[in-house]
Amino acid sequence: MLYGALEAGGTKMVVALGDENGKILEQKSIPTVTPAETMPAVFDFFRGKGIKALGIACFGPIDLNRQSSTYGFITTTPKIPWRNYDIVGDARKNLGVPVGFDTDVNGSLLGEAAWGAAKGLTDAVYFTIGTGVGGGVMTNGKMLHGMMHPELGHLLLRIRPDDPFAGLCPNHGTCFEGMACGPAIEARWGAKAVDLKDRPEVWDLEAWYIAQAVWDCMVTLSPQRFILGGGVMHQAQLFPLIRKYVLEFMNGYLDTAEVHDLDHYIVPASLHDDQGIMGCIRLARDFAD
Repeated sequence: MLYGALEAGGTKMVVALGDENGKILEQKSIPTVTPAETMPAVFDFFRGKGIKALGIACFGPIDLNRQSSTYGFITTTPKIPWRNYDIVGDARKNLGVPVGFDTDVNGSLLGEAAWGAAKGLTDAVYFTIGTGVGGGVMTNGKMLHGMMHPELGHLLLRIRPDDPFAGLCPNHGTCFEGMACGPAIEARWGAKAVDLKDRPEVWDLEAWYIAQAVWDCMVTLSPQRFILGGGVMHQAQLFPLIRKYVLEFMNGYLDTAEVHDLDHYIVPASLHDDQGIMGCIRLARDFAD
């Protein structure tokens, strides 16, 4: 059985074919320009290939309420050409197959839940920390939507007293994304994250903010595991620092098997950066007739 996968990102669209086991059989990247320029190439990739369904994991905000008149739309995105674009409806019209739809970060978590670090769990949180910061939540075995979908990148954080940085988020300034995304690292320290790997003070501060967001989610969502992905998390030295600061924030408050084994509780993404596209395959499988 063949399934289509579309990981719709702000700079590129990754399209792929996969099977029911999450194996990627063919994959291509298409630049994200405007719907009129980008989507015909996306649909052409899938035409004539006999896909049973398509899974889309998309940048947002998006409308996930199936009772809404704008279900399947990209809504108030700052990417103006994509605002109010009916990506699900356009896919159905052009490809004539069922379409599964979720956020890009929930897609990554779904991939990890099906075939990676969250397999066998019912409750998990996935953070992606890169150009932006986003979070996906699985609770009771299902991706959390609610009013719309989690926007964990906009958690408001305490500022460390030794950090004078004003934050980059145009809406919230010093939220999680504003303080810890890749561009925030570059703006604060004057160089890209990849060029700062030998500066321990950079990663100590970054870990402090990430750990604060992890702790906030621990006491609100009570996940069985945290998975941290995205380009910033390729700096492996972050993980022991994050675990150290989570313990400090916890201050002895929790006593569970998970918090006594943070090496297996706060973990890196496990699917070689394919978790997003694999999540799209799983979305397609779940929505197939």
